[in-house]
Amino acid sequence: MNLSGILIITTASQIDALIETLNAMPDVEVHHIDRDNNKLIVVQEAQTIRNEVDGLKKIKKLPGIVLAEMVYHYFAEDESLAPESLDDLDEYTGMRPSAVPAYLND
Repeated sequence: MNLSGILIITTASQIDALIETLNAMPDVEVHHIDRDNNKLIVVQEAQTIRNEVDGLKKIKKLPGIVLAEMVYHYFAEDESLAPESLDDLDEYTGMRPSAVPAYLND
């Protein structure tokens, strides 16, 4: 099981509709609402890292999203869920291998 903490920034006019949309998504829950700053904290549960990244991509495309970024990530200690090496991260995240800083490849 993978858990993501996602910070979302929206607009005041969109916040209520966005909360409703997010809470209607499977395995997504709006955990905290900061109406003064138009920020939400969302918790997403996913079975695999790939599902987790795909869920974040779907959230980023929702109407009213100004910014949506994963700020926390937890994955179960089931080795079959984790990439075998940093070289495999691009398969899970869609990142180009060159996007991984050199010091992480050591």
